[in-house]
Amino acid sequence: MLWWTYQKLRARDPKTRLAVLEKLANEGDPKSVGVLIKTLKDQDADVRCAAAKMLVAFQDRRAAVPLIEMLKDTVPLARVAALESLGKLGDPLAIDRIFPLLRDQDQIVRAVAARSLSRLGWQPATDSQKIQQLLALGNLQMLLTVGPEAVEPLLELMRFGPPNKQLAAVKTLGQMKDPRLTRAMLEALQKESPAVRIAALDNLERIADPTTYSEVEKLLKDPVASVRVVAVDTAARTGGKRAVAVLTGCLQDTFWDVRRAAAKALGALGQKSAVPNLCELVKDPDHDVREAVLSALGQLHDQRALVAVIGALMDVERTVRNLAQTVARKLDKDWERSAQARDALPEIQMALNHPDYWVRYSARLLLEELKIDVSSLVEELKASATDDAEAAPPHMALPFLTDLLFDRDCDLRLAAAEALGRLRDRNAVSVLAAAARDADPAVQQAAHAALAALN
Repeated sequence: MLWWTYQKLRARDPKTRLAVLEKLANEGDPKSVGVLIKTLKDQDADVRCAAAKMLVAFQDRRAAVPLIEMLKDTVPLARVAALESLGKLGDPLAIDRIFPLLRDQDQIVRAVAARSLSRLGWQPATDSQKIQQLLALGNLQMLLTVGPEAVEPLLELMRFGPPNKQLAAVKTLGQMKDPRLTRAMLEALQKESPAVRIAALDNLERIADPTTYSEVEKLLKDPVASVRVVAVDTAARTGGKRAVAVLTGCLQDTFWDVRRAAAKALGALGQKSAVPNLCELVKDPDHDVREAVLSALGQLHDQRALVAVIGALMDVERTVRNLAQTVARKLDKDWERSAQARDALPEIQMALNHPDYWVRYSARLLLEELKIDVSSLVEELKASATDDAEAAPPHMALPFLTDLLFDRDCDLRLAAAEALGRLRDRNAVSVLAAAARDADPAVQQAAHAALAALN
């Protein structure tokens, strides 16, 4: 009967041979051991793996040597099957043959070899063996207990391992104090994996070695935005004042988080030369960037920024407006009476006609805070209009729009006020001043905006 089973194991179809092996394992006949041992050399890797696993059930020491020979199999999964079976057979003679597989090219083979050695009672006798065991298991954190001897194996893993192992190696190296670390991190900056480059930048930021700045600066132009974000912080840390110019350029980056990081870094560096560029970013589309810019301007404490900060008091976001209020007070305790507040007046007046309610509302509050009323604005415009009267005759549409400005229909009055604002005819100052006291708030607002446009 066993002879007939052996003949079936010569079938061309691997599935047929696997079915025979399963039948032999279920029967549990010790005479099957010899057949299973011969099947360890089957041409199909799946069949070889199945035979190796089934031999364990018989716990026959005769299988140890053939399984050891199977450790040379070219298929990683076959080596894994042999290692698992040898570990379960419990033959200590296999230890010396398993140990070299701790450095196998295949990660799974290395891990299974380490587990099988432990099952067989093997313990590392030297730091070198312990390092090999920990590397095979992927337990890189435990390498920190070994000391400097673990650096070179970690460097090798960083250079030649798969991306996930490169990352783990860089992170582990970053926790070690070793003179080789700086050079290793500079090498890691060239890796293809963005995660590895980011981890290396984090380590270089912690080391803060000024000699690394030139290499770090190159990553401010990295194609991956998340790498550029981390590179900003590392460049500021390693370059200091040298990094100000290039970080100022990062304020124009296409990715919002890079702009935000650059603003924060420039504020921390304390270089007032960055103030003009930061002021341009007070109206950035992203509110996180605007907040970072305002915080940086508060740190730099340069009154040149006050006009831009006052403009931020009318931001669409409440958090930005609140921060702008704090920063304005920090730059000048009496900013409401400053020359910069006066310079910001045209922008405030134009904001009265902004499509966003909160911007318009903030502008009105700001005018009240500055104690500027429409009447004073009108007087200035009247004086200017008188000076220019001869040079600028009334627009031909002015009489018609003036009539509409006092029509019973509030929609017509509103349309007339808006039209006069677009005309920018200084001869309309007096009628717009009257419309600024209209019973309808919308007409009042349009008249205020029109007067502001004439200023």
